[in-house]
Amino acid sequence: MYSNKFGRLVLGLYSRKQSSVCGIAQGCAGRSSFSWTAVCKERTLRLQRGGCPESHAASSQISSRSASHTTVDPDEVRRFQSLSGKWWDEQGEFAALHAMNDLRVPFIRDNLLSVHRARHPGRPLAGLTILDVGCGGGLLTEPLGRLGAEVLGIDPVEDSIGTARLHSSYDPDLRDRVSYKACSLEELSAEEEEGESEELEVSQYDAIVASEVVEHLADLETFAFCCSNVLKPGGSLFITTINKTNLSYALGIVVAEQLLRIVPSGTHDWEKFISPEELERLLESNGFSVQSVQGMLYNPLSGAWSWTNSTAINYALHAVKVRDDPLPDQTEESSSYQDGSADTHR
Repeated sequence: MYSNKFGRLVLGLYSRKQSSVCGIAQGCAGRSSFSWTAVCKERTLRLQRGGCPESHAASSQISSRSASHTTVDPDEVRRFQSLSGKWWDEQGEFAALHAMNDLRVPFIRDNLLSVHRARHPGRPLAGLTILDVGCGGGLLTEPLGRLGAEVLGIDPVEDSIGTARLHSSYDPDLRDRVSYKACSLEELSAEEEEGESEELEVSQYDAIVASEVVEHLADLETFAFCCSNVLKPGGSLFITTINKTNLSYALGIVVAEQLLRIVPSGTHDWEKFISPEELERLLESNGFSVQSVQGMLYNPLSGAWSWTNSTAINYALHAVKVRDDPLPDQTEESSSYQDGSADTHR
């Protein structure tokens, strides 16, 4: 019963204004002791306590979350530690992430092939190096490796890395393409700067992937800075995450976690969600140019994802690291490139 209601809710809310979310979601909670009015009040109080209403400038929003200088949130590490053995259960807590590969793998592949010509039939990403940040059990790392890329997956949860290594060991084709390291992004960046890493040298990745990760990080400024630090000039950054809207709060937390228990309660913190506009400003301040932003929609009835014009809940973003220190005769060309990119990022 609840699954049917949730499916109708997800598909119907995209044709409604976000301001009507409270009234719609109230119907889902009508037969329980859950108070949607209380939820709305709680969300308002959170905004007021944070001193960061939605109308504030992006700089205030970013600085309020970026004082730790580490991307690792200990509470998130403990939460995913308890789930580290369940990554490859396609019907379990990570079922939606397994299904998301139908969108995110082609999204990454096609955008990379628009810049790098495929040289090997059947392995279109051969010759490219990819860093998978927050790789978990390797759900996205493995398919990228099967496309021919050399992929390093990193995650601060050691047991998740153990799960990823064990699973990839069953496929001999991944032996020379996929590797894992239990560390944070800033630790990897520091090691490579000091020349202590056995992996690639600093600024040697063709692409970085952070899928369903940034909403769990403690410091997005550090994340963006380190991504720029280890990415080649002209390299690509791919992010999928959750928008910070009334709709994402209603569906991603209230309905999915508290009412229907589709994902474990406490999986998401709405205060960590980030809008495409805020994320774009953060990336551009760290040397990136956003190329595209595309909405994503999950249907819990079919268990499938699809692209949508609305970014009100989930979205995918592709950004490119602007090339460093262009030569004088390249300045005009670089400026024209950036202007063209700005016209296409929507």
